[in-house]
Amino acid sequence: MTMRKAPALISARRAAVLLAATGIAVALPAAASADTPTPSPGAATINKAGTSFLTAAGISPGQPVRVGASVGDYLYWSFTAEAGDTHHVAATVSLPAAASRKGDSTWTVEVFDGLRRRQACVAGAQTPVASKSAATVELDCELRQVRSWAEPWSGDPLPGTYYVRLSGIELPEQELGLPIEVSLLVGVESDGDTEPEGGDLKEPLVPAVNPGKVLAGDPTASTPAPAAAGDEEDDGWFDWVRWPSLSSRWYWTIAGGILAAVAGVVGFALTRPRQRVG
Repeated sequence: MTMRKAPALISARRAAVLLAATGIAVALPAAASADTPTPSPGAATINKAGTSFLTAAGISPGQPVRVGASVGDYLYWSFTAEAGDTHHVAATVSLPAAASRKGDSTWTVEVFDGLRRRQACVAGAQTPVASKSAATVELDCELRQVRSWAEPWSGDPLPGTYYVRLSGIELPEQELGLPIEVSLLVGVESDGDTEPEGGDLKEPLVPAVNPGKVLAGDPTASTPAPAAAGDEEDDGWFDWVRWPSLSSRWYWTIAGGILAAVAGVVGFALTRPRQRVG
């Protein structure tokens, strides 16, 4: 009786294991997919983008972006992140008409922190491939939670200015310059914990860049008062000497030359043949 039930029991266990593995395989892609961010109510649409880190267009999380560009352009935006925030960047590129395209193209969206370090995406299609007949291509990148502090050698995200760069990395040369339209949105989620790691960062990595503006000095910084007449340090007997600002190598060279000259005179005096009188 027991021998007959064993195969059935083993088959049931195998089926349960297979179902569990199937459920895990289905759950993993669902967990890896990132939720699409939604615009903030009443947020104004941004219609510009920068061409470098210095000219990146400033945006806020939840503020939609819609800009026209060309195939081959590098588009930059910047936003500010605080500790405890988790950001999600979603972009859609409307491609040229299929009749004017020559092949597949690969696009990418990258995020850099204030020190120009590329931040890793934990979810989303960061580098999708658009077929020749595709009308649009969608990109998204979910970042790690911004920390309040990190070790100097780590690349963990810290509070400060972040930069988004959208570009095509593998494009048919014949398509360069064709018009495209880009829609982008940065979403943010915060758990309210401004110090998720128990530490504190005194200042952000890099403040927002304002090209063409001169930063004002710190008004609270004290400036040294000019020296009054007669306050100069008196060097005594040698105050009339103006020593040249030479390096120590010059002084050693001069001292060596003097010692060599003295040694030459002494040596000549000792080795000079004495004259005999008479």
